[in-house]
Amino acid sequence: MSGRSASVRAAAGRVALAVVCALAGAGTAAPAAAARAATPGVCAAADADIYRPPDGAPAVPGDVIACREVGSLPMVVTSTPYRAWKLRYGSTDGRGRPAVVAGTVIEPRTPWTGPGERPLVAFVPGTLGIGPQCAFSKQLAGEYQDAYEGANLAALLDAGYAVAVTDGAGYLDGQVHPYVAGADAGHAVLDIVRAAPDLPGGGVGAGAPVGIWGYSEGGAGSLWAGQLAASYAPELDVVGVASGAAPADLKQVAAHLDGGMFAGFLVDAVIGLAATHPGLPFDELLDDRGREAVRDAESLCAVGTVTRFAGARFTDYTKDRLTLDQIYALKAPDGTTWSEVADANRLGVGVGRPGSGARYEIGFPVLQYRGLLDEVIPAETARANRQAYCAAGIPTEWTAYVADHLLGDSLAVRDTVTWLTDRFEGRTATNDC
Repeated sequence: MSGRSASVRAAAGRVALAVVCALAGAGTAAPAAAARAATPGVCAAADADIYRPPDGAPAVPGDVIACREVGSLPMVVTSTPYRAWKLRYGSTDGRGRPAVVAGTVIEPRTPWTGPGERPLVAFVPGTLGIGPQCAFSKQLAGEYQDAYEGANLAALLDAGYAVAVTDGAGYLDGQVHPYVAGADAGHAVLDIVRAAPDLPGGGVGAGAPVGIWGYSEGGAGSLWAGQLAASYAPELDVVGVASGAAPADLKQVAAHLDGGMFAGFLVDAVIGLAATHPGLPFDELLDDRGREAVRDAESLCAVGTVTRFAGARFTDYTKDRLTLDQIYALKAPDGTTWSEVADANRLGVGVGRPGSGARYEIGFPVLQYRGLLDEVIPAETARANRQAYCAAGIPTEWTAYVADHLLGDSLAVRDTVTWLTDRFEGRTATNDC
């Protein structure tokens, strides 16, 4: 095994679990200390094993539980030769409980000629839909095709960087993806970075500098990983986070999506937050159309979700025609409201520089960007998140493209890889605050 010793990893995992439990709030029971899973000697697991839910003692966050080498990734079109692995690894959910997540690690076969260890970029995919077939690792391997960010990964490989791509929580068999649940996403990102150096036969170094990048849902996931890094994974050398079109304020985004072309993303978000907080009233609110909508959403990927729910209003799926504001006021048995859960997933709240005492201390620069014609994420959400980071003293570069939501992703690829390269090479980041 390369990198950290078993004792260091186990201790880090226990500390991370304790910290997350503390952040989760009163009433959340501390999980039992996780037993370290034995790292596989070779990556020869069956494909089905990668997506098998936990069936034993919980793994320490970042442990490789199962892995398999993948011959090629049809979505990633590049002349750079590479090796790729699917893996299942230990993580922590947003409420401090042990979790297991799947993902993909990709390494160029060409030697790294830069200083130090080859950098690693944790890439967080954008919205894929919450059907089980939508998992990014499945799509990268050609088992399903609905995703759109293969070019982003190719650009990173062409720059010489290794890439760790989490599927995100909830894509194992029988699970539901907790769409837009911030801590779940952030933990999954940080833990695949921890896992990458322990892949048998892999070449990622335990001390590799780490960049984090994502767009849309992935933009939120990347920022959540950045916000959580210091407390959850302090041993990682994170040098910067690039985030595009992040749904930073779920209430603002929900109001914008409801009844519009992309209302399906709102449906996915409500299902995702209900999955992370099963005590919140949800199933009992739905009428027959609502229950059918949930079944459909849980079987669809991004394109199907947009098509199925175009123009939908969430009120039409509830028995009492509840508005979003009325739903926000509803409480779980412990008194937690839908409003509080949505607000807890708002980015930019409680951020600060190292030593500030802020809940989320961020010691590296951040790139935020969006399309000026973005029809999915409202401009005020992006503007407020940028202002929050600036007000906290976090060096923040801002870029806007003449593009809609989808085109904004592809137009930013070259600039974002250049920005990450500058971070890896130690150049001073531009601060547009």
